[in-house]
Amino acid sequence: MAKADQERGVYMISVAAQLAGMHPQTLRIYEARGLITPKRSTGNTRLYSEEDVERLRRIQELTTELGMNLAGVERVFELEEELLRMRKRLRSLERQTERVQREMDEELKRVRRSFKAELVRYEPPGTALLPIRQADGRAVRIPIRRSRS
Repeated sequence: MAKADQERGVYMISVAAQLAGMHPQTLRIYEARGLITPKRSTGNTRLYSEEDVERLRRIQELTTELGMNLAGVERVFELEEELLRMRKRLRSLERQTERVQREMDEELKRVRRSFKAELVRYEPPGTALLPIRQADGRAVRIPIRRSRS
């Protein structure tokens, strides 16, 4: 079922109460506590969606099977909503981190390529470059060997 269909108010209070396995007055109490917010028709009749009925079933489960009071149910719903927000934020930060990591990798590659053109070969001790030029102008490298004494 599509999300829009699940959110559309289609059940009157008596039908929603029956589907959720509770009395219509209980639904009014839950609405007054802010646990459920049904849609309203043009005539101000409460219309419950499939999502609302699932939420009512969840309230029923928390109160009857787990023994929670309505304050506990409210807190569970608040924490579940906070968890959803945090997961959404985490996914956003993960995408941002991946993007920054790719940018850093590209920048590192660019810097390494630029250094290759500027690198000067290290000459170990015992060798030296002398400013001697051949007839064609090229420098001559003459290794210098020193005796160990």
